[in-house]
Amino acid sequence: MRLCFFISGGVTIAKKQERVQVNESIVYQKLRVISQNGEQLGDMTLQAALNEAHSANLDLVLVADNPANPVAKIMDYGKYLFEQKKHKKEAKKNQKVQELKEVQLKLTTDEHDLSFKRKNTCKWLEDGNKVKVAIRFRGREMTYVDQGLEVMRKFAESCQDLAVIEKAPKLEGRNMLMFLAPKKAK
Repeated sequence: MRLCFFISGGVTIAKKQERVQVNESIVYQKLRVISQNGEQLGDMTLQAALNEAHSANLDLVLVADNPANPVAKIMDYGKYLFEQKKHKKEAKKNQKVQELKEVQLKLTTDEHDLSFKRKNTCKWLEDGNKVKVAIRFRGREMTYVDQGLEVMRKFAESCQDLAVIEKAPKLEGRNMLMFLAPKKAK
C-alpha cells in the first residue's frame, strides 16, 4: 500500500491506493502459480513463472500477498483491473445508505398535524431510514415535561408496527429527543 498526500485548501488528506505487484515488480522468489484456466501449476521460481506467463502473452499477477505462501496467477492485467473496478462499482451501488430524518413535535400539536407527521415517519421507516423525534420546550413549557413524555410515548406507539425505539425519550436541555429505527425484516 502506498500513501499519497493531496493538499486541498491547506488541509492534508491521505488517500490509500492499492498497489498490485505484476511481472518483474513481484518481490517473492518462490510462488505458487495458477494458470489462466484456474489450474494449479504448483510452486515455481519467479523466473520460471514469468517465462510461463510470457509464453502465453499474459501477465503474472500476485493475487495473494502472503509472505509464507505467495500466490500468483497468469492473466491479462488490464482485464483484471477492469474486473476489480467493476466489482467495486457494483458493491458501492448495492450499498444502502441509512439517513437520519427528523420530526419536530410540540405539546400542542393538533391531531391532524400529528397524523400527517406519523404518515411521513412511517414512510421513512419503510424506506429503511432512522427517525429522530424532537420536542422543544419553550418558556414555561418546561414545567410540562411529563406531557412531552406522554406525546412521545403515543407517537412511538402509533409507529410500533414499523419501528422499534432505538433510544428512549430523554430530556437534553430544552429538547426532548427520541430515536426510532426500522424493524428488521424477518
